Amino acid sequence: MKTCKKEPRVEKERMEEVKAKTFLDNSSRSGTTTSQPAEVRHPSMSKIELPFRLDTQLTEVMRLRVQSLQQRGQKRQDGERLLMPNEAVYRLDFSQQSLQFSHWMVRLNQAGRLTITATSQLWTPDLTHLMTRQLLEPAGVFWRPQGNAHDATINCYEADAHEFGERIAELAKVRKVMYFLFAFADGCSPETVDCSISFTEES
Repeated sequence: MKTCKKEPRVEKERMEEVKAKTFLDNSSRSGTTTSQPAEVRHPSMSKIELPFRLDTQLTEVMRLRVQSLQQRGQKRQDGERLLMPNEAVYRLDFSQQSLQFSHWMVRLNQAGRLTITATSQLWTPDLTHLMTRQLLEPAGVFWRPQGNAHDATINCYEADAHEFGERIAELAKVRKVMYFLFAFADGCSPETVDCSISFTEES
């Protein structure tokens, strides 16, 4: 076990450095990392890893909304959240709904920054436009700095990422699917990102 190097606070209180294929587990609050995906051992619980999947249809619908407003010279609705050019909509489908957050698994194949923002259960994509008030906090921010191409170190805001994971587990109890905005920056793109979240199933 290695102790994470703690950086001075810039935007948030805590930041954790982890190796590729390794992410937050319940022990991360103590600032520890392992060289393999961390495991939370609960004898009576089984582990479930759920991948975030690109929702190409919904992403296209939201892009067409932006395009339509631009072509007609119209303004968005008051409080409406339009999809930015560097964003895409991802979904998380829950096979089980009584879950406890375990850890994140994020892989960035090259330097870049990924910001994941969840939407609330009040957003029904097939009926309404996304509103700013339907975006949940905190967001998950993960990045791989520029440097040695062989250094796959991933950084994140530890406390926020853990709180975010717990929030997702809570919402899974009332939702079978959740939608997220993935924002890609600093060289990051959908082709270079692989993201999933691990839970343990509550008995």
